Amino acid sequence: MISKEKSKYSKKFNSLIDKIREYNSGVEKDIPLIWKTYIFAKKGHANQFRLSGEPYFEHLYQTAIILTELSMDTTTICAGLLHDILEDTDYSKKTIASEFSDTIADIVEGVTKISDIKFNSQEDKQANNFRKMLLSVANDIRVIIVKFADRLNNMRTLDIMIKSKQERISLETRDIYAPLAHRLGMYKIKSEFEELSFKFLEPERYKFLQQHLHKNKKYIDKYIIEFQKTIENSLKKSNINATIIGRIKNLSSINKKMNKQNIDFDKIYDILAIRIMVDSVTNCYAVLGIIHQQFKPIAERFKDFIATQKTNGYQSVHTTVIGPEGKNVEVQIRTHEMNRIAETGIAAHWKYKESDGNINEIDNKILWLRELIDILKTDPNSSNDFMETLKIDLFKEEIFVFTPKGDLITLPQKATALDFAFAVHTEVGLSCIGSKVNSKIVTLNTMLSSGDKVEILTSKNIKPSYNWLKFVKTNRAKSRIKRWFQKNEFDESVALGKEIFEKNLRKLKMADKIKPLLARHEEMGFQTQSLLYQAIGNGKITVKELLDNYCDEEKEIKEDGIKPFNVFSRIFRSTSNGVTIQGVDNVMVNFAKCCSPIPGDDIVGYITRGKGITIHRSDCKNIPTKEEEVDRLIDVNWDKNIDYTFYSHLNILCENRNGMVSDISNVIQNMKTSIASINMKTEGPIVQGNIIIIVDNLKHTKNVIKNIKKINGIIKINRI
Repeated sequence: MISKEKSKYSKKFNSLIDKIREYNSGVEKDIPLIWKTYIFAKKGHANQFRLSGEPYFEHLYQTAIILTELSMDTTTICAGLLHDILEDTDYSKKTIASEFSDTIADIVEGVTKISDIKFNSQEDKQANNFRKMLLSVANDIRVIIVKFADRLNNMRTLDIMIKSKQERISLETRDIYAPLAHRLGMYKIKSEFEELSFKFLEPERYKFLQQHLHKNKKYIDKYIIEFQKTIENSLKKSNINATIIGRIKNLSSINKKMNKQNIDFDKIYDILAIRIMVDSVTNCYAVLGIIHQQFKPIAERFKDFIATQKTNGYQSVHTTVIGPEGKNVEVQIRTHEMNRIAETGIAAHWKYKESDGNINEIDNKILWLRELIDILKTDPNSSNDFMETLKIDLFKEEIFVFTPKGDLITLPQKATALDFAFAVHTEVGLSCIGSKVNSKIVTLNTMLSSGDKVEILTSKNIKPSYNWLKFVKTNRAKSRIKRWFQKNEFDESVALGKEIFEKNLRKLKMADKIKPLLARHEEMGFQTQSLLYQAIGNGKITVKELLDNYCDEEKEIKEDGIKPFNVFSRIFRSTSNGVTIQGVDNVMVNFAKCCSPIPGDDIVGYITRGKGITIHRSDCKNIPTKEEEVDRLIDVNWDKNIDYTFYSHLNILCENRNGMVSDISNVIQNMKTSIASINMKTEGPIVQGNIIIIVDNLKHTKNVIKNIKKINGIIKINRI
């Protein structure tokens, strides 16, 4: 039956299936799907070749072969064959999902996202963030496993690359992928990553150690064989069946030891390692006792990872003994199952099972993952349902995004483009006018996702808005914005106070009193002149009070002699017909220019000496809030029979393209609305502008805004 089936497929494909059969006897039902994937990938990459000249499909095939060595399921192997299809062809995720499955499409997309991540730093913190980010991008642990297989094949064929690329890829492999494979317990992958990285990052050193080992290879091989035989004979006498493997430690490990201990190659004695695999934990300790009877152990080198397993699931007993000729030999003792897990780590638990997951806080959370896997061991029948429904989303609290230069920035979940701007630098945040996420212009309140590349657009003319505090998520952004407002309001109060002080004294023909009065600021209770100006600007003290109390000249200063001066009360419209004030007639009414209230807004009145009542929107930040001033607030309402028009101020942020201003103007005019003024400023790809339109009421304004938003390229529009 199998031989007939084999004749349907290519020799290469049959070799792949044979490897899967070694660990998955149920693969027969999956062969049509794997074959479909195989052909789809081969056709998709038909005209693509590697630098070596071989068809690109060979890389995909070898990736799948590596996945079979990790005993991976059909879904993962299919994803391995397709892992570059989204990046290198015109096929979409939607097509992959419809042709194969949503899960395969998700894994392929995850691998593609990881491929877009470029590592360019040797800093430990940065490297750790990248490892976290790889996991955050992967919603399914199999994404990481496919990426490991992809990277391993690339490392095995790295000789064809130019030196600069060899070094960049090897650095990334050493600092990102090898430690991550270690954390996931995939020691076989980790070791090869380290060995190949060492080969390309330190070629001279690698060659030096390789030559030294080659010189002694015959002697070392003979030594290992004799040591193995000695152990085998002892175990046979005790009726213990065991598989024994002898090896020389890899060059990367030897190099690390030489650097750490600052010794020469000839002084490294424990480059030899023996691994003994038995069928039970009991026999592990029995073997340990036999070896210690034959060879003297080095006490400080003994470690029991069976009694206390590592957080990534690794279990084994390690001991170093003094062998023949006084040479140190490391002996690892474990069960066959422990060895399988040690070789393939997390991958061992996904053996032809469906799974979903990613891992955060790597050391701690893998223990949690293993506990979940233990559920499968106790209830094997639940494995399919469990693995299909389980979502291990452990990166909820963090996202990882890139600057245009490729630097990585960690932000909390739901962080916005503005949070990113402040994370880059305070001044970048304060002057932020817009942003590009993955080359697309977006608003500042756009929430970011892991893997996003963010570019901040700035302008010297922009000022922070109180509205920013409503959507930023990071404490850094909130504190910097609040600090700016505190300083800015202080500076504004000082400037206003100075203007009020000097202007009123000049009106009274008392300009000569300016310097003498300022010199007495400490006597007045203010440490600096700026604090005195601030108090005047805030209305805490009046110029009349200063003259009454601190001016030596005997001159009565009448209240009428000093007219109130307040930049927030500039007359916008002088009429009382627009609002009704209960119990008050024939009063002068001003509409505050700071908030430009229009019919439909919730409003409040503020009694201003000499200027009647100033009408503010009830949410205006300039409404006085001090206890002594609150009594001057009164209730006001819009007149039901208003026949006036009003100014409405709009702020617009849009893309810089030909015809944009014309499009905005046409929309406003088509709504039979007049434009009082328009002022647009270009900042690179962004245009920011202020438009004042003449409207009847709030509803009129909202309709204009709604229609302007429909224009292609409008990023944000709001009423000031």
